[in-house]
Amino acid sequence: MAVELNHQHATEYELHKRLGYRVSRLSRILQNKLESLIAEHGLTRLMWCVLTGVGEEGVNTPSALADYIGVTRPAASRLLRSLEARGYLVRRNGNGPDGRAVRVELTEQGAAVTRATRARVDALNEHFRAKLAPEHFEAVMSGLALLAEGEDEGLTDF
Repeated sequence: MAVELNHQHATEYELHKRLGYRVSRLSRILQNKLESLIAEHGLTRLMWCVLTGVGEEGVNTPSALADYIGVTRPAASRLLRSLEARGYLVRRNGNGPDGRAVRVELTEQGAAVTRATRARVDALNEHFRAKLAPEHFEAVMSGLALLAEGEDEGLTDF
């Protein structure tokens, strides 16, 4: 049985003016552009985030990396295994007070691919940043942070 909506409300909705639609669309645009820039190195967006976390920001444990890129621990473990298989990083035991914690490090190959892709990723970021005046860009970034604050409960993989 078909249900008809009140057309007055249907025309007031304006999907393309909704925050969720616009943020989701921009997210897809950015993800697609990023993935195309790093694909020649066999990387996905999340793999690149791991390499950047380890190489650029010193995030060096599996659990810290999961938190840093916003994925579950099992997803982070799969990413680490994949990057290890490509020769981009290694896991070393012996970190922490009991000597059992695992520390993640880039290999020379991992550092090279991170450097090679960094300029492209920076250029992509600058392409979108340049579309806005500096004060507008800062307002967007602050606004996005405020909107996301406290809302990630139950969020699984990014």
